[in-house]
Amino acid sequence: MSLKIRSFSLSVSRVIGVILLTAIAICLIKVFIWEQTYYSEKEGTIRNPVINAIDNSTSVEESAELDETPITESQITEYTVASDKPRYLTIPSIGVNKARILEIGLINDNKLDAPVSIYDVGWYRDSSKPGEGGTLLMDGHNGGPTTAGVFKNLDSLAVGDQIMLERGDGVIFTYEVVENNIMNLEDAENYMSSMVSSPISGQESLSLITCAGDWTNTQHTYLSRAMVRAILVSQTNN
Repeated sequence: MSLKIRSFSLSVSRVIGVILLTAIAICLIKVFIWEQTYYSEKEGTIRNPVINAIDNSTSVEESAELDETPITESQITEYTVASDKPRYLTIPSIGVNKARILEIGLINDNKLDAPVSIYDVGWYRDSSKPGEGGTLLMDGHNGGPTTAGVFKNLDSLAVGDQIMLERGDGVIFTYEVVENNIMNLEDAENYMSSMVSSPISGQESLSLITCAGDWTNTQHTYLSRAMVRAILVSQTNN
């Protein structure tokens, strides 16, 4: 009799074990499906900084094809824009020196575009211009398929670091970093409303965005975003 009871107990244990393993497997499958769905909604193209932008209604999306061709000195020197628009961006602490600033707009379901070249910076034309007292919104590439881009080290900017912007008329605007937040995709989305406003009310500011963190081949995107905010501290003629 005792042998039969023991055998029955073992059978029950095996059944319970199978049920538990099945439940765990189902949970893992659900998590995997959720992650696939979540990141497919968040990502765009490879190395794409996909976050909600203006008023949480649009997102930042890189161009379908990235150009890794180095920008020559003559291309930089000869680059011109209107006198009231941003021309060059310089960030000494991370080695950015006179990166060209290109106008960008909205593409593909109101997503914010980005420059084709990984060495250029994109300025959203519907954000403020330098000297207007508002907030300038810019993005740039972390890198391309084989090499680093203009904002590769943006996530290492520290509070107090300076960012220099040269306007088309030669006036230099110096901004000082007050925030550098590295956020996952969801938190970055929620933070975008702050990126289009000044961290100090009534003071001109500059917001920079790029990819950061780990790269996932499954979702074809970086899992974090560097969100830099800086305030205007000086304005001088070149």
